[in-house]
Amino acid sequence: MNHGTSLLWKRRTLSSLSATRRGLPKAKMSENGVVPRAKVLTIDTMNPTVKNVEYAVRGPIVARAVELERELSEGMKKPFAEVIKANIGDAHAMGQQPITFFRQVLALCSYPELLNDSTFPDDAKSRARRILQSCGGNSMGSYSASQGIDSVRQDVARYIERRDGGVPCDPNNVYLTTGASDGIMTMLKLLVCGEGMTRTGVMISIPQYPLYSAALAELGAVQINYYLNEEKCWSLDISELQRALDEARNHCNPRALCIINPGNPTGQVQSRECIEDVIRFAAKEGLFLMADEVYQDNVYAEGCQFHSFKKVLFEMGPEYSDTVELASFHSTSKCYMGECGFRGGYMEIINMDDDVKAQLTKLVSVRLCPPVPGQALMDLVVNPPQPGEPSYDNFIKERSATLSALAEKAKLTEQILNTVEGISCNPVQGAMYSFPRIIIPEKAVKEATDKGQQPDMFYCMKMLEETGICLVPGSGFGQKDGTYHFRMTILPPRDKLQILLNKVQEFHQKFTQHYS
Repeated sequence: MNHGTSLLWKRRTLSSLSATRRGLPKAKMSENGVVPRAKVLTIDTMNPTVKNVEYAVRGPIVARAVELERELSEGMKKPFAEVIKANIGDAHAMGQQPITFFRQVLALCSYPELLNDSTFPDDAKSRARRILQSCGGNSMGSYSASQGIDSVRQDVARYIERRDGGVPCDPNNVYLTTGASDGIMTMLKLLVCGEGMTRTGVMISIPQYPLYSAALAELGAVQINYYLNEEKCWSLDISELQRALDEARNHCNPRALCIINPGNPTGQVQSRECIEDVIRFAAKEGLFLMADEVYQDNVYAEGCQFHSFKKVLFEMGPEYSDTVELASFHSTSKCYMGECGFRGGYMEIINMDDDVKAQLTKLVSVRLCPPVPGQALMDLVVNPPQPGEPSYDNFIKERSATLSALAEKAKLTEQILNTVEGISCNPVQGAMYSFPRIIIPEKAVKEATDKGQQPDMFYCMKMLEETGICLVPGSGFGQKDGTYHFRMTILPPRDKLQILLNKVQEFHQKFTQHYS
């Protein structure tokens, strides 16, 4: 064996040994005698927690909807003319129009030369100048402070004080975020620790918004399910919280309780009495409260009112306001704004340990800063045109029209779905979704099971293929065993929503007859 052959043999041997030690299959030799390099990152060697992440709102049914849209555009014949996506709360994609004032100010901030354009109102220009003066180099293209632009955090604090009837808000407790999701994920990162019996458990409602289950899976935390009461309009029962907590303490360390109010996907609005009970429960059991309040302007039902957890907490007195740890979240993506793509949001923290707060500030500094255009938009949401300013009347008109239309569509959805035998829909008190219960015949359940599908996934996929309607199966949000649901948004324009609901009605009747 000559020197060259000996060296090649050694390389092959070492490569094979290295692969074996790393738990990788031995690489096959190519025709030219070179062993191909094994991939470092494979499905077997990647982070296992990522494989546990699921996000139904953008899951396989949505992927199929995109394929159907492409097939329609290529001229393929379908039993429908268009795909109507009612799977996600993306208001502008569904046809909701942006608020003029917000877009004017953002345009001015993006291209300051427009400040010389007489077509823009003076209050939009003054707001844009103020935002730009708070940006490095007077440009939205610069980084901001990691916690967010100082003047924006001050405006957020003043907004919270107005909303909560004068309850003080310290701007230093406000963190601007990349949508509410970023703030929620950041808080969960701080909370999750321990191993085995001491591993952090987080209580989430079922049905839930899949962000929570996905985040807990990614972090390797323990998901603790508490069930909302569908028979009582998806209300929250303290006895159910206690049951879930007591059972969880047998296998993990419950540390946090998450509440979505108004609810997603269930659309319920928590009463003040319920919020007080939740705060007392958290205080008694030593739980960190996380209040997801991104739908706080989306309240439609008569007799319902949004109450912030922070306001109720402080009105309950020092016994609670000085001790209960709370993080609350808001966003530019929902309410009447619907500006999902700008990824603006904030979180406010209450009663956080000073050392932990320093760690939080360090953690957010790693991402440098939230998107500055999103911060600017958040500033406009919390500091909109005021009475007497040029843009005020049009702002109020657009805001009121959007919220009124959503209230009408919430009622329409409930009414039509409840006329369908085999579908029952609770009142859509708030938010942007309905979560009706559907009866699926046993024959359809069996066929779905034989195909390895959840019955409501089978149902929703059939509906998509036959009608072009894209909904999300309830199994993606969690539901009691033996019950089936779907989530649909109320965001499409009224005429398109009417078509959607009629198609759902027709499909359910056909589906039930076929599988009876």
